[in-house]
Amino acid sequence: MTVRLPPPARLSVPDLLGLATVGIRARPARTVLAALGIAIGIAALIAVLGIPASNQAAVRAGLAALGPNLLTVTPGQNLVTGERAQLPAESVPMIQRIEPVQSASAIGYTAARVRRTNLVPEGETNGLAVAAARLDLPAVLRSTMRAGVFLDRVTEQYPAVVLGARASELLGIEPHPGEPAPPVWINDRWYVTVGVLDRLPLAPEIDNSVLVGWPAAQRYLGFDGRPQAIFVRVDDEAVDDVRAVLGRTANPQRPEEVLVSRPSDALAAQRLVEQAYSSLFLGLGAVALLVGGIGVANTMIISVLERRREIGLRRALGASRGHVASQFLAESVLLTGIGGALGILLGAAVTAGYAVVERWPAVLPPTALLGGLAVAVGTGVLAGVYPAVRAARLAPTEALSTN
Repeated sequence: MTVRLPPPARLSVPDLLGLATVGIRARPARTVLAALGIAIGIAALIAVLGIPASNQAAVRAGLAALGPNLLTVTPGQNLVTGERAQLPAESVPMIQRIEPVQSASAIGYTAARVRRTNLVPEGETNGLAVAAARLDLPAVLRSTMRAGVFLDRVTEQYPAVVLGARASELLGIEPHPGEPAPPVWINDRWYVTVGVLDRLPLAPEIDNSVLVGWPAAQRYLGFDGRPQAIFVRVDDEAVDDVRAVLGRTANPQRPEEVLVSRPSDALAAQRLVEQAYSSLFLGLGAVALLVGGIGVANTMIISVLERRREIGLRRALGASRGHVASQFLAESVLLTGIGGALGILLGAAVTAGYAVVERWPAVLPPTALLGGLAVAVGTGVLAGVYPAVRAARLAPTEALSTN
């Protein structure tokens, strides 16, 4: 008489998870190391996606505040002599006559040298420029003050300066509320520091400059009154039209020697470069994740070899190959899932910390968080397939006879 055994019962999800945690709980040190490899890879992916997203949010906020309707006019080269050309002293008033132009201001560079004190050698200027500035410059650039105030009708007449953001850092001057800022030494006299500007993404030349009033620069620094950079704010819908006529307006006699640019275009190009670097780091994160996945696969293979008798006993008691394969596959997925969760937390913490240091809004794209967890689980499936198949193929007699 033939006796038919009942088909093996299906493993429920709670039972499968319970079995999957057996190997993880039995070897905590190995579990931590394997999960750590996955966590580092996922954290790298989250940070690589989150940090550029935070930077882009900061750039977008900066552009929204400063406006993409800013144009700059600078002198080019003299086509005959090859030397740097000059803009006429009346360039700014002529540009202001263009109807769609909202406002225009300028700076003009001097040959003066700035130092922290008169005891610093003359050659150590940190590459900072001393520039004459008009009073309406902050309004045109929509700049804000980190400390102090900008020049006014009184201070523009005397030895007083406003420092760009980077100039303040290089000179080691960081004003504190309620305390006067240290003066700086320019050429042969002290200049009072009345304020420090915040960074200007659309006008980085201002960040690296020490600004002096237009009349004071002419009186004390031999400034000739010719602008070297004119900033023009125009109506949004007329940017291209104004850009086309700025050269002829600024220098009617030699329009070919005038350069007109749109700073937001340079920022857009910079974003493309940063995206290329982001792709590179994303690849490095993927490599780290691959290494972590190989570590998990290796851990699972070792686990199969160490638990051959357990596998043989379960098969002898009626567990099917599918049961055994499901157990080890679930263990692999659970292991990478733990690593993925830790990696998401670590990547989010790194992104938030970096954003706080850089004073950016912290942005964590939901696709990056969900994608990170999905990648971790997918890695667990791929890393666990071979060990699971190998465990399922073990014959009960072979497994039980293993020493």
